[in-house]
Amino acid sequence: MKKPTPSESREHNRDVTVDFGVKFAASDLFTQVFREGMTLVEETAAYLDGPGREESRELNRSASLTYATESMRLTTRLMQLASWLLLQRAVKDGEMSLEEARDEKFKINLSELGHTGTLEEEARQLPDILSDLIARSLHLHGRIMRLDGMLHGRTEPDEIPSNPVSEHLSQLQAAFGQGPTKRPN
Repeated sequence: MKKPTPSESREHNRDVTVDFGVKFAASDLFTQVFREGMTLVEETAAYLDGPGREESRELNRSASLTYATESMRLTTRLMQLASWLLLQRAVKDGEMSLEEARDEKFKINLSELGHTGTLEEEARQLPDILSDLIARSLHLHGRIMRLDGMLHGRTEPDEIPSNPVSEHLSQLQAAFGQGPTKRPN
């Protein structure tokens, strides 16, 4: 049997390209990120419709406005992230081709989701549970931005702006000597 020449080998390798998007959608990593995202959506909805509603009534006027603003940003962020995750799952389940998902993906604006105008002083007035949900959503946003960059051929994902709430939580965790709280799957 004749050994292929280097140019024949390169030509053969071009024909066997594996699309990262299809492999990713079928991976355990995707399943984990999908589960984390959907769990966060459910937790946030339950909190905002229940205990969060009660907590927001106890806030002063300024903190109440911050609560309303940040909870809207949080729900918007989570709905966009959930949309992205559902597109990837549609590819995994064969309901949509990767090209169709890429076309639909451009309707989702992931880069704007991390922006917040809340000052650190205002963020300190928010209930701890809301602050935790915001920090977790920003962490998930960062992960999805990196994955999206890999799926769409960008080596450097869009810069994810910092958030005073998550920075404040990090400072508190550092001050009290505990790492981030682990969440059950």
